[in-house]
Amino acid sequence: MSTSLGPIELPDWAWERAEVRQALRARDMGAVFRYTQQYAGASQSRIATAVGMTQARVNEIINGRREVSRLDVYERIADGLRIPDDARHLLGLAASRERRSGGAAFDLAAFPEVVRVYAAQHSAAEEIQQLAREARELDVLAVRGLGLIGLNDSLLRACLPREKGGNGLRTRIALLDPDSDALAQRAAEIGESVESLAGGVRLAEARLRELADSSDISVWRYRMLPTWRLIRIDSTMFVGAFDAGWEGHESATYKVMETPYGPLFRGFRRMFEAVVVGGQRTV
Repeated sequence: MSTSLGPIELPDWAWERAEVRQALRARDMGAVFRYTQQYAGASQSRIATAVGMTQARVNEIINGRREVSRLDVYERIADGLRIPDDARHLLGLAASRERRSGGAAFDLAAFPEVVRVYAAQHSAAEEIQQLAREARELDVLAVRGLGLIGLNDSLLRACLPREKGGNGLRTRIALLDPDSDALAQRAAEIGESVESLAGGVRLAEARLRELADSSDISVWRYRMLPTWRLIRIDSTMFVGAFDAGWEGHESATYKVMETPYGPLFRGFRRMFEAVVVGGQRTV
């Protein structure tokens, strides 16, 4: 075990291993710490010193009794373990401070709009549902939307009114056009057939159409390759990313709050409005 007070250095090949990259993508800091022990010979105390935590806190994270959710803590871990830039990007972080232009520090946590980050959508599910039950406006940008709103056990389905007049909730859903080239490209990215993915979109539309008489709901098709997965609940937004090899619900999920001058909430909302304006309404 390393007892040196110098920086922890994992060999370059360690950050390239599939299991390490998957842990970073899932923001599983317990696994990252275990791989640091395995590949750098670092003790829990040494890791704690490097990342600015107590040894007890590192032990809790390694053993799954505590999760990391704050952006500034992810940054501190990345800096303390000297995670290289391509691996930092898997965590959703900017390039390392030493390599940023002008040497100025850029920390995602500095954005007041980003108030929390979840390892994946399921970690934010309870909060999303709680906010949606009391919402006046709900916007969703997804690919097929079955896990979000299309099925009886979907994340947001129970939050929609089932009786005429409802609760005054206005809901807009944007789904990927099943006949678009973008859907075929997305299907290839995630290793699914075009028929299956397109069928999922059409199923979601059909199930949402069932709610049209009792809900203020509209469904739109867009034709661009999906990049962001959005759930806007009034002035709160939950944002994930689509990428080759994983679906949006597997991405880290950022909780973004509307602020008077913040660019993120406004930018994502503007993007959603553009998707609707340029889309085809089906419900």
